[in-house]
Amino acid sequence: MRALFSAVCLIVFFQLQVSAQNSPDCRTAIPVCADAPIMGTTDGGGDIDDFDPEVITQTGCLEKGSVSSANIENNSAWYVFRAGTNGQIGFDIEALPVNPGGPITAEWDFALYGPFDEDSGANYCTIIGDGSAQPIRCNYEYNDTGFTGIGVNPVDGREGAPFVKASQNTYDEWLNVTEGEIYYLYINNYNTNFDDEPEDFILTFTGSSVDEDQDTALDCTLRDEFLGFDIVACEGDPDIVLSALNSPAGPNLNNITWTVDWDDDGTIDQVLATGATETEYTVSSPDSGRYFVSIENSLGQIYSDDVLITFYGQPELDEVRIIDDLVSSDQTDPYNVEIVPVGDGDYEYAINGGEFQDSPIFYDVPPGVNTVVINDKNGCGTSEPAEFLVVGYPKFFTPNGDGIYDTWNVLGVEQLTNPVIYIFDRYGKLLKQLDTNLGWDGTFNGRDMPSSDYWFRLDYDKDEDGVIVATQVRRHFSLVR
Repeated sequence: MRALFSAVCLIVFFQLQVSAQNSPDCRTAIPVCADAPIMGTTDGGGDIDDFDPEVITQTGCLEKGSVSSANIENNSAWYVFRAGTNGQIGFDIEALPVNPGGPITAEWDFALYGPFDEDSGANYCTIIGDGSAQPIRCNYEYNDTGFTGIGVNPVDGREGAPFVKASQNTYDEWLNVTEGEIYYLYINNYNTNFDDEPEDFILTFTGSSVDEDQDTALDCTLRDEFLGFDIVACEGDPDIVLSALNSPAGPNLNNITWTVDWDDDGTIDQVLATGATETEYTVSSPDSGRYFVSIENSLGQIYSDDVLITFYGQPELDEVRIIDDLVSSDQTDPYNVEIVPVGDGDYEYAINGGEFQDSPIFYDVPPGVNTVVINDKNGCGTSEPAEFLVVGYPKFFTPNGDGIYDTWNVLGVEQLTNPVIYIFDRYGKLLKQLDTNLGWDGTFNGRDMPSSDYWFRLDYDKDEDGVIVATQVRRHFSLVR
């Protein structure tokens, strides 16, 4: 029965001259729905590696091969779907011969990623590609049925189960979904013929949700966004190929017009291409902007979509803004700073080798030399470590010869003009004018001073609107023996 259905589908596809849909790039994954089978293809190339073969050697059950040509992704198609209702979803991937009636040479593997929250702001393809998101369903097993997927194999009736290597079960268990969840489906032909001959498959969604209503099981409005979700990329990334062929307009197109709003401010800045043959437009780094396409088919129907593409470079530090330190405010503790990057981006920040945080403001920063690193959360790199100084002082020191806190000094004064530091006892007696490079060892005239509170005065010159002003700061600290 299923073989007959596939044959009928093929006849319909060929009669309508529908081109098989393919995107080898996760960033331009094709939005799909469950209301009809999808004709998919891979072209034998696999030009885009969403998984860096030098870094990511495995995603779920799929592994990088032992030779450079056998990466995780070598001949692939990417699809994206959004659950339309709560329920159960599966799918069949049916292998088709290169030529009608010929042998099946493809061996289809798949990995399914999600669920993703559309409101999370996450860059789905980045977290898939860097291994942060692992597949929730995955299969690379082979058997002679020509089918793989989620649910039940329609040829031998075998129920899907969690992947087990060498089980020859090409199906994983059913997927329970919640309305609004986003999923990315990666389909790869591991047994690529590499003869530049496209190898086709039919993707058909199944499950109780589809049985109940195939028009609502998946959110078919996602298909209207045929250019895909907004894309965040890194400067130097591979080109992004936008396709008009994935639209609902069909294959018979009278005209296609590509335009761009470079600043995403609502104004079209340039017509990029127009004509019946302009089915694709290639966006190269670093050409950020909102790209539009308008498609007119042979029936005079107009279909349009747009996608925002943003390229980010490696983050750079502009400055470290001192909010509170010894000379910037009356606050004595803690010391607070703000990290200011060059330009806008989705960044996280770390100081002194600590954990990254989203906020650029750090509280209770230690006095003296500190180090900051900025990381791009979209995977576009990390800034070089940069040092910054915070003027401050330790609240105590312990001159006992153990090599830890044996001397006391005001830290970070290198950035001040003409700094001089004086040490006093609690009665105001001058004990020491410090060498800022050495600090105080807790002695006076060669004698150890007792545990007590001591005071210091920091004198320095401050530039106030071009006028040099002599400035003093007085604080106290403890000597502990």
